[in-house]
Amino acid sequence: MVQISNNKFSALKILQYTVLLSLILYFGKTLFIPLSFAMLISFILYPICKWMEQKGIGRGVSIFISLFFVTLFFGTIIYLLFKQVTEFLQEWQMLEIKLLESLSQLSAFLTEQFGVSSERQLTFLKNSVNNSGMQAISILQSTAYSFSESLFYLLMIPVFSALILFHRQMLVNALYQFFPSDRKGIIHEILLETIQAYYNFIKGMVIVYLIVGILNSIGLAIIGVPHPILFGFIASILTFIPYIGIMTSSLLPIAVSWITFNSIWYPLGVIAVFSIVQALEAYIIFPFAVGSRLKINTLAIIIMVIVGGILWGGAGMIIFIPFISILKLIADRTESLKTVSLLLGDGKIKKETPEF
Repeated sequence: MVQISNNKFSALKILQYTVLLSLILYFGKTLFIPLSFAMLISFILYPICKWMEQKGIGRGVSIFISLFFVTLFFGTIIYLLFKQVTEFLQEWQMLEIKLLESLSQLSAFLTEQFGVSSERQLTFLKNSVNNSGMQAISILQSTAYSFSESLFYLLMIPVFSALILFHRQMLVNALYQFFPSDRKGIIHEILLETIQAYYNFIKGMVIVYLIVGILNSIGLAIIGVPHPILFGFIASILTFIPYIGIMTSSLLPIAVSWITFNSIWYPLGVIAVFSIVQALEAYIIFPFAVGSRLKINTLAIIIMVIVGGILWGGAGMIIFIPFISILKLIADRTESLKTVSLLLGDGKIKKETPEF
């Protein structure tokens, strides 16, 4: 009876800590999101900075050079995004003509097949526009907030990354003070393996983008969209930007297919291809490619993607995967967390464990 009550108490404590941590992460996401991305970037750049420092380059210069190339990479992604928007706007006049033709055909179809008069259709459109006015304002407000928030992240992430890299020895020494002296060796080992885990995470992401680009290109080629490889891989690269990236990258192939074939079915086909590939990427390709390199099972990856999305949105869906890898590294070396290590593991059963 005493053992049962202790288990209940432990479960209650775990639940309390989980709720408390979730509240802290949710309400503190303005700080924790850029700080987490900065930690991720600093872990990736640490070996490069360390190598340049060993070659005699100063720490500050090494950090600047590393961050410059990272900024150049992300700047290229942003350039591709705006280039897509610009090219789409150049095609807008022709798209407007096609849109009016399609609306006219739809109106004639509704009148012929269902007996809906043009007056009723016009009244319905006016009511829809009036009802959607407040929704449009709400969407614009949320878009403006998201843009300002993203701009804040873009400014703070390089600053946090540079400071973490520059003061890394001080931060590590402070971390050692939280643990007994006999655990410093294990903490040092966990730090090194964490850096390796992040490196594996990036390699997994490269594989994800490559597979998604190939699938996008094959799907667009089957439909017959011009330049399928170009459109497919641009869409793959821009998926790094959650939601906005895939929507923006799909505009140009949709417009090109609509103008080229003069049919609504081709744009719908492009939407279907990107939707199917995105579903495969979110629930199969990403968990398998990234999870297998981090030695974490697919179920845990999917759960963390969903939890990250709930707490931090698109950023959480990306950053929570490395978090769970750190948790597994700690659990592997902590006797009281062996159950957590087993739940997060890749499913490889030891010989002494009976098969279920």
